[in-house]
Amino acid sequence: MSFSRRLPVRACLSIAAAVAVLGTLAGLDTVAHAEEILAPTVVTAHTVVTAHPTRTSARSSSRRHKCVTVAHGRKHPRSTKPCAVKRPKPSRVKPRGAGSRVSRKGSGSKPASLGLPASSAPAIGDAPPASIPGSIDPKAGVLPVPPSGPDLQPGGEETTPPSEPVSPREPVAPGGSVASSEAAAPFRFFAPTSFWNEPVPADGPLDPRSAALVGALDGEIASELSAGNGPWINTTKYSVPIYTVPADQPQVPVALEHAPGVPALQSAWSAVPLPPSAHPASGTDAVLVVWQPSTDRLWEFERLAQDSEGWRASWGGAMQNASSNPGVYGASAWAGAQPWWGASASSLSIAGGLISLEDLEQGQIDHALAMAIPNVSEGVYASPAQRDDGRSTDPLSLPEGAHLRLNPNLDLTALHLPPVTLMIAQAAQRYGIFIRDRGANVQLFAQDPTSTGTNPYAGRGGYFEGKSPAQLLASFPWSQLELLKMELHTEAQG
Repeated sequence: MSFSRRLPVRACLSIAAAVAVLGTLAGLDTVAHAEEILAPTVVTAHTVVTAHPTRTSARSSSRRHKCVTVAHGRKHPRSTKPCAVKRPKPSRVKPRGAGSRVSRKGSGSKPASLGLPASSAPAIGDAPPASIPGSIDPKAGVLPVPPSGPDLQPGGEETTPPSEPVSPREPVAPGGSVASSEAAAPFRFFAPTSFWNEPVPADGPLDPRSAALVGALDGEIASELSAGNGPWINTTKYSVPIYTVPADQPQVPVALEHAPGVPALQSAWSAVPLPPSAHPASGTDAVLVVWQPSTDRLWEFERLAQDSEGWRASWGGAMQNASSNPGVYGASAWAGAQPWWGASASSLSIAGGLISLEDLEQGQIDHALAMAIPNVSEGVYASPAQRDDGRSTDPLSLPEGAHLRLNPNLDLTALHLPPVTLMIAQAAQRYGIFIRDRGANVQLFAQDPTSTGTNPYAGRGGYFEGKSPAQLLASFPWSQLELLKMELHTEAQG
């Protein structure tokens, strides 16, 4: 009796166990199918369930193959179901070190429109035409005739690929900082009302001889283009390096070598915050500008050199309250200053009219340009110039100080100019071009990058896009220049 009662119990337990096992297996199969159905929406890679290898391995293998073949399409063939593809973990960007150069505008790079691959830059000749002899009197102890300015030549262009273009070492307001780089106005030397910085009115009166004088200049440019030696943009030679220095920059004296009879200028050079590693521009002119925002002072030198006895220069100038100066030397520049101070032949500051690296970075030039030409009128100059070194007696030659501008009705966008050429043309149309010096050919001036340790002009990825300055300026609409009305002088003011 006890045996007959135990048998049904054991049978019941066996049946219950079998039912439990079957239920578990059925549940696992259901979970497997559920995971396969939900996988594309809840995971980033396919999940393969192996609870029933015999039932799922073939299906899983087939789906893996389909996913591999259409991974880029994100869908299985013959189906609208998306194929979940495993994504790599995002990489971390190493932050810039303390020595990295960052632009005030944030990126430190030039406009994207100028960016090209930095390879296969053409070699550009480094043999400019012969220089024009200088006219500084080397006699020590004798007050010389006011120096005639640099012996300007076209600078040979670079053949090495550039480093990443960097913004110039531009100053900020003394004692201040730029809170928002996007809101910061582009820096410009000299007063906002300076002739360098004021736009030309569209109805500004033209000189009565505008057509004849511009026609002669256009003929000179056509001749240079034909000969392949101009016009030019001076950058790493015969241009202007600018050293912007902090308030605590140690001061050194700079000897006025060829004009010791000018005590006011020598006094202005008695304590100059000139960095010991500074390098003047390449070429015989060897000019350099020191700008100290904290004191609002500017110094410029011609034929600057350093030897065992210290720094010396042939000529130049100094400005206090530079941010309110019009940008030309005169009595207001410094105590005892004369209108024949300055490294240029016209007494216009060589910091004025310079295409800065910041101009190129922002893609816009917000000031007038400076230019040198070979045929400068002898014995006459136009305001705002204070003197001249002209040698031409041709009645169609332009005087130093002459103010040119592009026809304001000219549609520049229709000319399809290279980016740099368009920037120059826009500045010439809005602000104009001043004749600053006499040169071996027609020359514009872009900031010498010596102080930055880079060359952002060279190579296909540089600001000049692998082209020579002559190639860039060949499409400039020279014939559309106009000469604004001139106020002529035949002797120095002051």
